[in-house]
Amino acid sequence: PRQSGKTTLLKILEDALKKRGINTVFLNFEDPDVLEAFETNPKDYVKSFLVKEGRFCFLMDEYHYVKDPGKKLKLLYDTFEDVKFIVTGSSSLELSGAMARFLVGRVFFFELFPFSFHEFLAAKDSRLAKIYEEKNKKVKEFLMSGKADIERDIFLKEFDPFFDQYMIFGGYPAVIKAEDFETRRMILKNIYDTYISKDVVEFLKVTDALKYRHVVRALAVLIGNLINYNEICSTCQTYYKELKRMISILSETYIINLIQPFYRNPITELKKVPKLYFFDLGLRNYIIDNFNPLEKRTDSGALVENFVFLSLRNSFQEATINYWRTIAKAEVDFVLRIKDEIIPVEVKYQSFKVPKVSRGLRSFIKTYKVKKGLVVTKDFWGKTKVNDATILFAPTCYL
Repeated sequence: PRQSGKTTLLKILEDALKKRGINTVFLNFEDPDVLEAFETNPKDYVKSFLVKEGRFCFLMDEYHYVKDPGKKLKLLYDTFEDVKFIVTGSSSLELSGAMARFLVGRVFFFELFPFSFHEFLAAKDSRLAKIYEEKNKKVKEFLMSGKADIERDIFLKEFDPFFDQYMIFGGYPAVIKAEDFETRRMILKNIYDTYISKDVVEFLKVTDALKYRHVVRALAVLIGNLINYNEICSTCQTYYKELKRMISILSETYIINLIQPFYRNPITELKKVPKLYFFDLGLRNYIIDNFNPLEKRTDSGALVENFVFLSLRNSFQEATINYWRTIAKAEVDFVLRIKDEIIPVEVKYQSFKVPKVSRGLRSFIKTYKVKKGLVVTKDFWGKTKVNDATILFAPTCYL
């Protein structure tokens, strides 16, 4: 995504490479002069920097502005033996899509997301970040091995203000560094405006920017829900094919995540309609212009569900995440597939006195004979059994 810290990371890499005696060249392709010179003759442009002996590393920021990025990079990679290239960009559509075809066997891809809640805590309060690590380890251990010790939690109240801030303003590094409401809001506005005007309107040739904004807003209201294409087309005066393209662009430029339904029985279970989540909650709240605290919001349940999705994705990057819903309306918020095991995850952002398991979760356990499940609560730790499955109840802020 834009503003997730790519340039900062490149600068850190530049320092580390210099310390190892590697010659580095930093190129920013947002600079039109650099872009024009490079595009005119990439080989000669790169060669002009190779004035010393030894290995070189070119750090190319905002590389998605280059035309035919994969073709040019392959040419450079094959031409210069002692040169490596590290490139960044805000669009997987252009970068991984266009480049992967040309760079098979020559490239590694890494994704840099906004801060997770743990990273947010590390930036704000190292003591709470350490407590979070210990509690989060218990949840992960349960999901991996089925073991979990439940003990009385004396720290939960301390997490409340931090959790609230993260849920409202999200994880963009510049937003986290800002101290007051107005600065955070202005940074989010800037990310949104830059994204809409630069990435979408110019770069991806969307002709009607106003319609695009309407679609983005309609989707922001829908987090945690199934996408109703007909309803959005009607509200935003667009047609199905155009809407699908807009959603695809939003997904490829790290604004939204789509998750597909989990199904094994094609007769009784939903198969096609995706559910929608945002990459960053602060940006989503800016789009709908709602920065109210969690307890004063009607969409707090959807926000928490979005948070849980992001946490699961960050913690289990190799896992597949789906949702489950039957035609008879039994549902489970998330189905986590780790290797060959499926684990249902239910989000219930409320206070429990004793463990309670929903009808949908019971139905899933009975249908798929799973060994464990997770219920994400507001502030309750607990454990119970349903059939042969162990269910852990854990507070949201430790996910």
